Amino acid sequence: MNKHHDFAAGSADDQQITLRSPAELADALPYMMGFHPSDSIVLVALHGGRGRFGGRLRLGIPCSPREWEPVAQQLAECLIHGSERRGTRPDGIVVFLCQEPAHGESGLRVMERLRPLAQRLRTACGALDVPVYEALCISDGRFWSYCCPDARCCPPDGTPLALPGTSVMAAAAAYAGIQVRGSLREMETRLVPWTDGAAAEQQLALDQAGTALVPRILDEQGRRRLAADTLELARRVLGRLAQAPRTPQAAASDEGDGMDDRLISHEEAAELILGLQDRRTRDRAAQWMEGPDAGPALRLWRALSRRCVGSYASHAAAPLTLAGWVSWSLGDEPAARVALGLALHADPEYVFARLLHQACNEGLDPETLRHCLRQEQDWPTGSGTSAVVAAAPGEERPAVDHREVSGEQSSADHPTGATAAGNERPHHRRRRAQVRSAARAARAARAARAARAARGPGAVSRNRPASGSVQVRVRVRRRSGQRGSGSGR
Repeated sequence: MNKHHDFAAGSADDQQITLRSPAELADALPYMMGFHPSDSIVLVALHGGRGRFGGRLRLGIPCSPREWEPVAQQLAECLIHGSERRGTRPDGIVVFLCQEPAHGESGLRVMERLRPLAQRLRTACGALDVPVYEALCISDGRFWSYCCPDARCCPPDGTPLALPGTSVMAAAAAYAGIQVRGSLREMETRLVPWTDGAAAEQQLALDQAGTALVPRILDEQGRRRLAADTLELARRVLGRLAQAPRTPQAAASDEGDGMDDRLISHEEAAELILGLQDRRTRDRAAQWMEGPDAGPALRLWRALSRRCVGSYASHAAAPLTLAGWVSWSLGDEPAARVALGLALHADPEYVFARLLHQACNEGLDPETLRHCLRQEQDWPTGSGTSAVVAAAPGEERPAVDHREVSGEQSSADHPTGATAAGNERPHHRRRRAQVRSAARAARAARAARAARAARGPGAVSRNRPASGSVQVRVRVRRRSGQRGSGSGR
C-alpha cells in the first residue's frame, strides 16, 4: 500500500512508532487533540522529509455550504502563515472532517455531503503551495479517504475505526500517560449553562442578587467592599469543595459535576458570578492556579459557568476564562482551549480570554504568567484574611491602596485620586479601558515574540510532562508514488 503515508511516533529518547495506514492516522487523531473532535474541521501541519507533526487547527464545521470556501481559505492561511511565524513553513497538511450523522442519515451520506468542503480545503492549501497529503472523513465509527481512489484499501463504504485501545498509537499514548477525554461535545456539556428546572431558580437568584448589588456598584467604596466580599465568599466555597471527597471516576464525569453543584447554593453562585464581572476581582481570583487551590478553583469556575443561565449567558465569559486559565496552568491544554473557546463564544471581545487563547495556541509556557502572578501582593479581604492579588497576564498591576480595598478611607494619602476617579466621565473611562486593552494585547504579542526568539527557530514550547511520563512526538514520512495534493482531485 504505497499510496499512503507512514506515521512515526517517538518519545524523548527518539524511539519511534510507525503508523502505516489511514486507519492508524484516523485512530491517532483523538490522541493528538486530547479529545474526539466532533463536528469539526481539523488541519495538521507536517514538517520536514519525515513529516513531523506541527501546528494543529480546529474549527466547527459551518452549517451553510456558502461559508465553506471563505472558511477554507482562512484556515489554510492561518495554519500556514502561523507556522511560518513560529519558524517553519509546513511541507504538507493532513485534513480531518469529523461529523456524526443526523437523524436518518448515514456515515456515507455525511462523507459525500462534506466532499465539497474537503475539496475546497485542498484547493486552498494548494493555492499557497502546500499540498494536502491526506484528507479523511470520520463519521459513524468509520472513515473515508478523499485522496485515495484504491477501493482495495479505502472501500467506498468506508473502513471501520479500530476498537478503542487496540492500536499502536493507543498503546504509545497509554505508555506516555496521554488520556482522551471523550468527545468535544461531552467536554462542552460540562461547561454550558443549565436548561432544566433548576435554571429558572438560578435566574431568579441572579435577578435578586443584581438588584441588591446595584447600590453597592454605584458607590466607589461599595465596589471595593463588594470585591473583597466576593473573594472571601469564593475562598469559603473553595474550602467546601476541597473537603468534599471525589473519586477519580466522579471527577471526570457528570456525577462529579452534580456533586459540586449541590455544594453551591443559588444565592452564592449568583453573588460570585456578578462579583467576577469586575475585572480586578476576576484578576485576583486568577491566582488560585496551582497547588492545593487549583483543583477546587477549577471545579468552582466550571460550576459557575453552568449557572450563567438565560439572559446571563454572557456573564459566563469570566468563569470560563478562569477555568481555561487554571486548566492551562495545570498542563491540560485541550480542556483549556475548550473553555477559552466557549468564553469567546459568550463574549467575543473578552480581552482576558483572547490573550490566553492566543498564548495557549502559540505554545507559550504558562510558567511565565504564573511567575508574574506569584510576584503580586496579597489582597486583604473584609474579614482581615488574605487572598492573593494579581493582574491579568500581559496587564499591568493596578495601583491599589490596601486601605481602599478593605473599605477604609485613604484620602489623607491621596487627596485627589478618589475624587478624580469618581468624577471621570463615562466616555473617558471607556476610552481608558480601550487603551489599556490595546496595551495588554501589545505586551502579550511582544512577550510571545520574545519567547519564540529565546527558544530558537522552529522550537515549540511544551508543558513538562508529569514525573515518569514520556512525551510523544508524531512524525509523518511520505513514500514515493503517493497521491493527494493541494490542487486535489
